Amino acid sequence: MTTAVFTPETVSRLAAARHVADAVLFEGYVLYPYRASAAKNRLRWQFGVLVPPAWSARCEEHDFQRTECLMEPRAGAALAVEVRFLHAQRRTVQRATMDGGFETVRELDLEDRVLVPWDEGVEERVELTVPVAELAGEGVAVPFARPSREETEPVLDREGRTVGRLLRRREEITGVVRLSAAELEGPYRAMRLTAVVENTGDWMPQPGGDRDAALPYSLVASHLLLCLDRGSFLSMTDPPEWAKGAVAACRNLHTWPVLAGEPGRTDLVLSSPIILEDHAAIAPESPGALYDATEIDEILALRTAALTDEEKREARGTDERAAAVIELADTMPAEVLERLHGAVRSLREVTGPAPHEDPFADGHGTARPDTPWWDPGGDTSVDPGHDRVTVDGVPVGAGSRVVLRPGRRHSDAQDLFLHGRTALVEAVLHDVDGGVHIAVTVEGDPGADIRREQGRFLYFQPDEVEPLETV
Repeated sequence: MTTAVFTPETVSRLAAARHVADAVLFEGYVLYPYRASAAKNRLRWQFGVLVPPAWSARCEEHDFQRTECLMEPRAGAALAVEVRFLHAQRRTVQRATMDGGFETVRELDLEDRVLVPWDEGVEERVELTVPVAELAGEGVAVPFARPSREETEPVLDREGRTVGRLLRRREEITGVVRLSAAELEGPYRAMRLTAVVENTGDWMPQPGGDRDAALPYSLVASHLLLCLDRGSFLSMTDPPEWAKGAVAACRNLHTWPVLAGEPGRTDLVLSSPIILEDHAAIAPESPGALYDATEIDEILALRTAALTDEEKREARGTDERAAAVIELADTMPAEVLERLHGAVRSLREVTGPAPHEDPFADGHGTARPDTPWWDPGGDTSVDPGHDRVTVDGVPVGAGSRVVLRPGRRHSDAQDLFLHGRTALVEAVLHDVDGGVHIAVTVEGDPGADIRREQGRFLYFQPDEVEPLETV
């Protein structure tokens, strides 16, 4: 008999997979620079969108996902299923009027943020448990519905006065989960599990309607978590030899199943609209969700910290998750940002730590060498902070101001943007081949302080700069 109550053990096992599932749920939710006005935030939600059937008939998006995978359940096994998706919630901004009413506006300018209309994503779950024995033949079909809802939130200024309100509305969503299983032919006691999630909404588009009108009635970023209490799933990307033919015969449409949870476990599957590897995991160095598709935490954190105050105000008013990204970038300690610069895991897996070496001695999971790459006390022939190089008869070193004249070697497309800009010399460095490199920060760059703190400079050779003054 189908139930919607998970046992504590099942809840615990599913929680182990939700870290990655959350990344799927919110992938591309809001993109850098995290403002509603940014062009790439005007076309929302690209992954796992199950639109109403009437809209699917008019566009290339789909109203269903089909997952097929192989499992080896033991006698009396039960299958726990969790469908997760975002419910688009349309937010309208209203300003308080003199007569005590409210009027809809394009923005509400507050001291710490700028509130604008926006579609928020509310997480929804459909949970059910069904004995595997009931999945034979036609299996089971479990309909679900999420009702429409409207709510308001007052907007207060710093003195606690009501200056406006946010009006939020969700539309009704209906769908169905279809589950069935069939034994494979041959001597192996395995089954092919089929799980279909459908949007069954009866919403009809109006003449001239567009995708934006269909989104509130859609299942956004839809994906599945499957858990066996007794038995195991087979990997769909690296199946045993005997199962390769059966895996190839599986039909997965608009989603792909992988083993989830801790490496070595085979009782959990995540079926995702984004292709993942088995046992995908969030990098331990990642300090928090940045939501941007194919995100590179270090670059996004640096760029976000370098946004202007006005850009940050708009981002904070766009969405609570965007506001959290701004806060994360503004308060990230230097040692945490340093961890984002890169990690080599494959070599650790092959070689392991050296005898008597603690790879986590610095508390951040990075093994430190016994000696630095350059020891000021052991190599007195160079000193980047005080060395000088003569350019057009003028000694240039840290603190000098120069005009950039790159492009002579045509090695970087950004030369076009930097030509003629003034810059501050931060250091003069010598390489092992005798070459000289001038490290600079560009004057007027809002991220100059961050670059200086992290030691991330632009580098030019002496014939690519002109001195502005003597040292």
